[in-house]
Amino acid sequence: MDLLNTLVDKGLRRELPTREEALAVLATSDDDVLDVVAAAGKVRRHWFGRRVKLNYLINMKSGLCPEDCSYCSQRLGSTAGILKYTWLKPDEASEAAAAGLAGGAKRVCLVASGRGPTDRDVDRVSATIKTIKDQNEGVEVCACLGLLSEGQAERLREAGADAYNHNLNTSEATYGDITTTHTYADRVDTVRKAHAAGLSACSGLIAGMGESDEDLVDVVFSLRELDPDSVPVNFLIPFEGTPLAKEWNLTPQRCLRILAMVRFVCPDIEVRIAGGREVHLRTLQPLALHLANSIFLGDYLTSEGQAGKADLEMIADAGFEVEGTGEVTLPEHRAARAGGGGCGSHAEAGGCGGSAGCGSHDEGGACGSHGGGGVCGSVPAAAPAPDKAAAAVATAAEPVVGEARPDLVAVRRRGTGTDLAPNA
Repeated sequence: MDLLNTLVDKGLRRELPTREEALAVLATSDDDVLDVVAAAGKVRRHWFGRRVKLNYLINMKSGLCPEDCSYCSQRLGSTAGILKYTWLKPDEASEAAAAGLAGGAKRVCLVASGRGPTDRDVDRVSATIKTIKDQNEGVEVCACLGLLSEGQAERLREAGADAYNHNLNTSEATYGDITTTHTYADRVDTVRKAHAAGLSACSGLIAGMGESDEDLVDVVFSLRELDPDSVPVNFLIPFEGTPLAKEWNLTPQRCLRILAMVRFVCPDIEVRIAGGREVHLRTLQPLALHLANSIFLGDYLTSEGQAGKADLEMIADAGFEVEGTGEVTLPEHRAARAGGGGCGSHAEAGGCGGSAGCGSHDEGGACGSHGGGGVCGSVPAAAPAPDKAAAAVATAAEPVVGEARPDLVAVRRRGTGTDLAPNA
């Protein structure tokens, strides 16, 4: 297909595709999806080889967010039955980080619900960052705390943070339909503050909220212009108790086309599959590794993810390998630009040029930046209600082409903030 050959050539040269080319990727048929994956896979392997970076989320403060992000289980007015608790202590967060690192994670993402941090909150998170780094050698830390005020990004950087996540989520034209308590411009401003402070910027999107192909291309082109080191791609999990509870718009093939489009537009940037992959990609998750070079390990903020052991087996079976702490995540030209910072970008220097994203799923986490099921934008759906149990079991036993799988979604009841071991 001439389109795919053109996009591969552009990706290898880091040349931006046209909007028409990006839209054409999303418009390809299911019959062509393997050709699309193969083409985008060439670009992924050129810049990132067969390495897969693992990231681990820690929900520092869960629920009761004053923002009204429609996708988020922690939003104002949400009736989702999620865990609610206030700030974890530094030792508690460090213990949670150790579980993720033991499972192979390279980056820990500290996420907190709310509009944005107070100066006291920044002090609290700074102490947590120091504790995690003192107790876990070589770990990268990304913070996701919402909208930043002047000077806060610099303070987080001084405290040892490597990256900051704040997702754009959707296009500027439709942002007001999703959230009214802050603006698209507010989000762009926070990403720029993080960048200016020397933090590795992490910013991504949520697909499946009823947006058009044009909206998806708009937000990905906007992200390319912001030039983050990492782009988390979340797939909405329609969480019961949120305004988007009925928005089941994604198929596994649609998700693969979206990831391929992001890879073509952002060829040398860390592309992370974030919240919702288990629910929407399902058995096609291994194919997505040919497009993205980063995933979250285990559970998300308010929903349970695939077991960490299953993630590691999937990576190995698909012919990929987990990226080690001594390996640089980003291609040399991006790592050098990042200043030897970190994030995988400089294995020994500690800073952050790579970037994982933790904002990837706030599930309603901070800053409205995240929706439910995971990463910042995903939105974990609640477990099926008792009256739907029989239908869920039937769906699981006899999958129907194109049918949603709410039976795959479970509210998180373990890990950080609970007495049960995390799913890492």
